[in-house]
Amino acid sequence: MQRRITPAALVLTALVALTGCGAGTGSGTAAASPATAETQSATPTLAKTYSNEDLTALISALKDSEGRPLTVVPSAQIDQGIIKSKELLKSAVFTPTACKVLADSNSQLPENSTYAAGSTMSAADKAATVVTVIALQDAQTMTAQLKAARSAATQCQTFTIEAAGQKITTETTPVGAATAGDESFAALAKQSLGTGAEQTVLTVTGVRGNLAATAVKVGPAVTEEASAELIQLINAILAHG
Repeated sequence: MQRRITPAALVLTALVALTGCGAGTGSGTAAASPATAETQSATPTLAKTYSNEDLTALISALKDSEGRPLTVVPSAQIDQGIIKSKELLKSAVFTPTACKVLADSNSQLPENSTYAAGSTMSAADKAATVVTVIALQDAQTMTAQLKAARSAATQCQTFTIEAAGQKITTETTPVGAATAGDESFAALAKQSLGTGAEQTVLTVTGVRGNLAATAVKVGPAVTEEASAELIQLINAILAHG
Protein backbone atom coordinates (compact mmCIF):
# COMPACT_ATOMS: atom_id res chain seq x y z
CA MET A 1 0.00 0.00 0.00
CA GLN A 2 1.35 3.41 -0.89
CA ARG A 3 1.81 6.24 1.59
CA ARG A 4 -0.17 8.58 -0.62
CA ILE A 5 -3.66 7.31 -1.29
CA THR A 6 -4.76 7.94 -4.86
CA PRO A 7 -8.36 8.62 -5.94
CA ALA A 8 -8.54 5.09 -7.39
CA ALA A 9 -7.55 3.63 -4.02
CA LEU A 10 -10.11 5.81 -2.29
CA VAL A 11 -12.81 4.53 -4.59
CA LEU A 12 -11.84 1.02 -3.60
CA THR A 13 -12.03 2.03 0.06
CA ALA A 14 -15.51 3.45 -0.37
CA LEU A 15 -16.77 0.45 -2.33
CA VAL A 16 -15.60 -1.90 0.38
CA ALA A 17 -17.31 0.31 2.93
CA LEU A 18 -20.58 0.05 1.03
CA THR A 19 -20.47 -3.75 1.11
CA GLY A 20 -20.10 -3.62 4.88
CA CYS A 21 -16.41 -4.36 5.29
CA GLY A 22 -14.95 -1.02 6.22
CA ALA A 23 -11.36 -2.24 6.46
CA GLY A 24 -9.36 0.94 6.69
CA THR A 25 -12.36 3.20 6.33
CA GLY A 26 -13.86 3.32 9.76
CA SER A 27 -17.27 2.41 8.43
CA GLY A 28 -17.54 -0.61 10.68
CA THR A 29 -17.31 -4.31 9.91
CA ALA A 30 -20.23 -6.52 9.05
CA ALA A 31 -20.47 -10.27 9.23
CA ALA A 32 -22.14 -11.63 6.12
CA SER A 33 -24.27 -14.22 7.90
CA PRO A 34 -26.62 -11.87 9.84
CA ALA A 35 -27.32 -9.74 6.79
CA THR A 36 -27.81 -12.80 4.57
CA ALA A 37 -30.14 -14.47 7.04
CA GLU A 38 -32.29 -11.37 7.37
CA THR A 39 -32.45 -10.88 3.63
CA GLN A 40 -33.34 -14.50 2.88
CA SER A 41 -36.04 -14.66 5.54
CA ALA A 42 -37.83 -11.59 4.21
CA THR A 43 -39.74 -11.15 1.00
CA PRO A 44 -37.52 -9.20 -1.43
CA THR A 45 -38.67 -5.65 -2.05
CA LEU A 46 -38.10 -4.64 -5.64
CA ALA A 47 -37.45 -0.95 -6.14
CA LYS A 48 -36.47 1.48 -8.86
CA THR A 49 -33.75 0.29 -11.19
CA TYR A 50 -30.65 2.32 -12.06
CA SER A 51 -28.13 1.69 -14.80
CA ASN A 52 -24.45 2.53 -14.37
CA GLU A 53 -25.12 5.51 -16.63
CA ASP A 54 -27.93 6.72 -14.36
CA LEU A 55 -25.66 6.60 -11.33
CA THR A 56 -22.81 8.24 -13.21
CA ALA A 57 -25.14 11.13 -14.02
CA LEU A 58 -25.87 11.56 -10.31
CA ILE A 59 -22.16 11.67 -9.53
CA SER A 60 -21.52 14.13 -12.37
CA ALA A 61 -24.01 16.59 -10.87
CA LEU A 62 -22.21 16.76 -7.52
CA LYS A 63 -19.92 19.57 -6.37
CA ASP A 64 -17.64 19.59 -3.35
CA SER A 65 -17.67 22.18 -0.55
CA GLU A 66 -15.51 24.50 -2.64
CA GLY A 67 -17.83 24.32 -5.66
CA ARG A 68 -15.70 21.98 -7.76
CA PRO A 69 -17.50 19.29 -9.77
CA LEU A 70 -16.53 15.73 -8.91
CA THR A 71 -14.45 13.87 -11.48
CA VAL A 72 -16.15 10.62 -12.51
CA VAL A 73 -13.96 7.56 -12.10
CA PRO A 74 -14.16 5.20 -15.11
CA SER A 75 -15.98 1.94 -14.33
CA ALA A 76 -13.02 -0.06 -15.63
CA GLN A 77 -10.81 1.62 -13.04
CA ILE A 78 -13.28 0.72 -10.28
CA ASP A 79 -13.41 -2.89 -11.46
CA GLN A 80 -9.63 -3.09 -11.44
CA GLY A 81 -9.60 -1.78 -7.88
CA ILE A 82 -12.04 -4.46 -6.77
CA ILE A 83 -9.84 -7.15 -8.31
CA LYS A 84 -6.77 -5.73 -6.55
CA SER A 85 -8.67 -5.65 -3.28
CA LYS A 86 -9.50 -9.35 -3.52
CA GLU A 87 -5.87 -10.17 -4.28
CA LEU A 88 -4.64 -8.13 -1.30
CA LEU A 89 -7.14 -9.76 1.04
CA LYS A 90 -5.90 -13.23 0.10
CA SER A 91 -2.49 -12.57 1.63
CA ALA A 92 -3.33 -9.82 4.13
CA VAL A 93 -2.82 -10.53 7.83
CA PHE A 94 -5.44 -9.02 10.13
CA THR A 95 -5.10 -8.60 13.87
CA PRO A 96 -7.47 -9.52 15.47
CA THR A 97 -7.90 -12.34 12.96
CA ALA A 98 -11.69 -11.98 13.16
CA CYS A 99 -11.44 -8.79 11.17
CA LYS A 100 -9.98 -10.66 8.21
CA VAL A 101 -12.85 -13.14 8.26
CA LEU A 102 -15.35 -10.30 8.17
CA ALA A 103 -13.47 -8.54 5.37
CA ASP A 104 -13.33 -11.73 3.31
CA SER A 105 -17.06 -12.20 3.76
CA ASN A 106 -17.96 -8.74 2.46
CA SER A 107 -15.33 -7.90 -0.15
CA GLN A 108 -17.65 -8.32 -3.12
CA LEU A 109 -20.36 -6.09 -4.48
CA PRO A 110 -23.87 -7.57 -4.23
CA GLU A 111 -24.88 -9.54 -7.32
CA ASN A 112 -26.55 -7.56 -10.12
CA SER A 113 -25.76 -4.23 -8.48
CA THR A 114 -24.88 -1.11 -10.47
CA TYR A 115 -22.44 1.53 -9.28
CA ALA A 116 -20.54 4.72 -10.00
CA ALA A 117 -17.96 6.89 -8.27
CA GLY A 118 -16.39 10.32 -8.39
CA SER A 119 -13.55 12.09 -6.63
CA THR A 120 -12.23 15.55 -5.86
CA MET A 121 -9.01 16.86 -4.34
CA SER A 122 -8.59 19.90 -2.08
CA ALA A 123 -5.19 21.57 -2.10
CA ALA A 124 -6.22 23.77 0.83
CA ASP A 125 -6.53 20.96 3.37
CA LYS A 126 -4.56 18.36 1.40
CA ALA A 127 -7.55 16.04 1.45
CA ALA A 128 -9.29 13.87 -1.11
CA THR A 129 -13.01 13.09 -1.20
CA VAL A 130 -14.59 10.16 -2.97
CA VAL A 131 -18.31 9.50 -3.35
CA THR A 132 -19.66 6.14 -4.45
CA VAL A 133 -23.23 5.09 -5.13
CA ILE A 134 -24.60 1.57 -5.48
CA ALA A 135 -28.07 0.40 -6.53
CA LEU A 136 -29.37 -3.09 -5.82
CA GLN A 137 -32.32 -5.02 -7.15
CA ASP A 138 -33.51 -5.86 -3.64
CA ALA A 139 -34.07 -2.79 -1.45
CA GLN A 140 -33.69 -4.82 1.75
CA THR A 141 -30.19 -6.09 1.07
CA MET A 142 -28.23 -2.89 1.64
CA THR A 143 -30.26 -1.86 4.68
CA ALA A 144 -29.62 -5.27 6.25
CA GLN A 145 -25.90 -5.01 5.56
CA LEU A 146 -25.68 -1.51 7.01
CA LYS A 147 -27.50 -2.59 10.17
CA ALA A 148 -25.12 -5.51 10.51
CA ALA A 149 -22.15 -3.19 10.03
CA ARG A 150 -23.39 -0.88 12.73
CA SER A 151 -23.99 -3.67 15.25
CA ALA A 152 -20.63 -5.33 14.56
CA ALA A 153 -18.49 -2.19 14.46
CA THR A 154 -17.26 -2.68 18.03
CA GLN A 155 -15.47 -5.89 17.04
CA CYS A 156 -12.85 -4.05 15.03
CA GLN A 157 -12.54 -0.59 16.54
CA THR A 158 -8.79 -1.14 16.61
CA PHE A 159 -7.07 -3.52 14.21
CA THR A 160 -3.98 -3.89 12.05
CA ILE A 161 -3.53 -5.00 8.46
CA GLU A 162 -0.27 -6.31 7.05
CA ALA A 163 -0.27 -6.40 3.26
CA ALA A 164 2.03 -5.57 0.34
CA GLY A 165 4.94 -5.01 2.70
CA GLN A 166 3.08 -2.44 4.80
CA LYS A 167 1.53 -2.59 8.26
CA ILE A 168 -1.40 -0.28 8.94
CA THR A 169 -2.99 0.23 12.34
CA THR A 170 -6.51 1.63 12.32
CA GLU A 171 -8.46 3.09 15.25
CA THR A 172 -12.09 3.94 14.58
CA THR A 173 -14.57 6.14 16.43
CA PRO A 174 -18.31 6.30 15.63
CA VAL A 175 -19.57 9.71 14.49
CA GLY A 176 -23.09 11.00 15.07
CA ALA A 177 -23.88 11.99 11.49
CA ALA A 178 -27.37 11.41 10.11
CA THR A 179 -28.18 11.55 6.40
CA ALA A 180 -31.62 11.91 4.82
CA GLY A 181 -31.65 8.16 4.21
CA ASP A 182 -33.60 5.42 5.94
CA GLU A 183 -30.33 4.25 7.53
CA SER A 184 -27.09 6.11 8.23
CA PHE A 185 -23.69 5.27 9.63
CA ALA A 186 -20.50 7.30 10.04
CA ALA A 187 -17.10 6.87 11.65
CA LEU A 188 -13.69 8.49 11.86
CA ALA A 189 -10.62 6.29 11.43
CA LYS A 190 -7.04 7.18 12.24
CA GLN A 191 -4.52 5.14 10.29
CA SER A 192 -0.85 4.75 11.16
CA LEU A 193 1.68 3.10 8.87
CA GLY A 194 4.74 1.29 10.12
CA THR A 195 6.81 4.02 8.48
CA GLY A 196 5.36 6.61 10.84
CA ALA A 197 3.06 8.20 8.25
CA GLU A 198 -0.48 8.93 9.42
CA GLN A 199 -3.80 9.86 7.87
CA THR A 200 -7.41 10.23 8.93
CA VAL A 201 -10.40 8.77 7.09
CA LEU A 202 -13.95 10.02 7.61
CA THR A 203 -16.68 7.80 6.17
CA VAL A 204 -20.42 8.56 5.98
CA THR A 205 -22.95 6.16 4.49
CA GLY A 206 -26.64 6.63 3.80
CA VAL A 207 -29.23 4.22 2.40
CA ARG A 208 -32.66 4.97 0.97
CA GLY A 209 -34.59 2.13 -0.59
CA ASN A 210 -32.23 0.23 -2.86
CA LEU A 211 -29.88 3.21 -3.28
CA ALA A 212 -26.79 3.49 -1.08
CA ALA A 213 -24.20 6.28 -1.09
CA THR A 214 -20.90 6.56 0.76
CA ALA A 215 -18.69 9.63 0.99
CA VAL A 216 -15.09 9.24 2.17
CA LYS A 217 -12.72 12.08 3.02
CA VAL A 218 -9.04 11.31 3.56
CA GLY A 219 -6.29 13.63 4.66
CA PRO A 220 -3.73 14.37 7.37
CA ALA A 221 -6.08 16.60 9.39
CA VAL A 222 -9.63 15.45 8.60
CA THR A 223 -12.05 15.79 11.54
CA GLU A 224 -15.63 14.73 12.18
CA GLU A 225 -16.75 18.31 11.46
CA ALA A 226 -16.25 17.47 7.77
CA SER A 227 -19.22 15.11 8.03
CA ALA A 228 -21.54 18.03 7.21
CA GLU A 229 -20.11 18.40 3.70
CA LEU A 230 -20.17 14.64 3.16
CA ILE A 231 -23.81 14.46 4.26
CA GLN A 232 -24.73 17.12 1.68
CA LEU A 233 -23.15 15.01 -1.08
CA ILE A 234 -24.94 11.88 0.08
CA ASN A 235 -28.30 13.61 0.44
CA ALA A 236 -28.04 14.96 -3.11
CA ILE A 237 -27.82 11.37 -4.31
CA LEU A 238 -30.46 9.90 -1.98
CA ALA A 239 -32.94 12.55 -3.15
CA HIS A 240 -33.25 10.41 -6.29
CA GLY A 241 -34.02 7.26 -4.31
